[in-house]
Amino acid sequence: MLKIRLRRIGAKKTPFYRIVVAESKYARDGRFVEEIGTYNPLVEPAEIRIDLEKADQWIKNGAQPTDTVKALIKKAKEA
Repeated sequence: MLKIRLRRIGAKKTPFYRIVVAESKYARDGRFVEEIGTYNPLVEPAEIRIDLEKADQWIKNGAQPTDTVKALIKKAKEA
């Protein structure tokens, strides 16, 4: 099952995330199919960059976004 989820790439105490489409059985920071965006929670306001067309395409193809990614997509659509 494909998931749209966060992949942490930030150093200790400085989180930075990439939003990726990955197989659910793979590790959080392991293999992924495609990167569709980034999320930086440290800046004010939090910086969210998502390719909404790709996200919608993956969701139509059956990928399930996690709760956090679902909220980020909603915020990105409002902006």
